[in-house]
Amino acid sequence: MLNTENLMQLLLIVYAGINLVVFAIYGVDKFKAVRHAWRIPEKTLLIAAFFGVVGAMLGMLVFRHKIRKPKFYILVPLMAVLEAYGAYMLYTKFM
Repeated sequence: MLNTENLMQLLLIVYAGINLVVFAIYGVDKFKAVRHAWRIPEKTLLIAAFFGVVGAMLGMLVFRHKIRKPKFYILVPLMAVLEAYGAYMLYTKFM
């Protein structure tokens, strides 16, 4: 049976995995952009950022990808703030 501590550990592992995948998606899109290949739609990148905002932000910074697009440099940090607030609310409710 899962207690609160084990559940939080599981959620952190899942969250880290999602962010790793999102980071990779941003890297793949940058790789394709440099080679003028088929690209991942911006809508897909933003949806991915919603679920893994840390991975998206790191992908934007590490790959220098989508850093000049207002849609990204405004929405992705805003998602990060909202996610941090949500995490804080969850933490205070369960701890």
